[in-house]
Amino acid sequence: MTVTRTAPYETRRASPVLGTEIVGVNLADGVDDATAEALREDFWKHKVLVFRGQNLSPDAHVKAGTAATWHVGGTWRNPPFNSESLTYQVVPEVGGHTLWADLQAAYDGLSEPFERLLESVNAVYSAYPGDGTYNRPPVTETIEHPVVRTHRHTGRKGLFISSSALRLTGISPAEGEALLPFLLAHASSPNHTVGFGWKPGDFVIWDNQATWHYAVNDYDGPREYCKVIGS
Repeated sequence: MTVTRTAPYETRRASPVLGTEIVGVNLADGVDDATAEALREDFWKHKVLVFRGQNLSPDAHVKAGTAATWHVGGTWRNPPFNSESLTYQVVPEVGGHTLWADLQAAYDGLSEPFERLLESVNAVYSAYPGDGTYNRPPVTETIEHPVVRTHRHTGRKGLFISSSALRLTGISPAEGEALLPFLLAHASSPNHTVGFGWKPGDFVIWDNQATWHYAVNDYDGPREYCKVIGS
């Protein structure tokens, strides 16, 4: 694990691709302008920020369901959510990690001809207001998102794909049936992935338009969290 100093706190890189722990910031006390600006820059750079032991007090606690599939939040709306965050109050003794994968690194791992092909391809999702990972109702209305997205802040291109995608458009149905499984598998490659275990009070925020995530359902007992979504 690489430890670097970024005034006025430490960053501890979790992988060469994405994810870092922020050490020396107490979010409950608020942050000054300089710290806020540094955190924003680290957010764009690392995509997933982990704040250990924050013990934030949300107004409501939500008992977790399972989201044990790779997914992006808010595919039912346009635009999707810019960011998402979680803080856990109750965690299992063993297991229950969350994984994130860097969709921009996944895009960079494609060949140039393949990148050009994807510029004209969209993915179709249910327009039902949910994350599409469980208890999804029959699809009656749909929404489309391009499978290549240029980041609003950094200008970097990345894949934008979720396991709840129903089909691809812009290519033939047969081509879409072959291409969609490849994209899902490629974007979740271990080469693009980082995982974090949870302790009570931990807080994590991630860039929802540059990453996707997976809640590993390998534990017994309850988990309680509060989830906050950035528009």
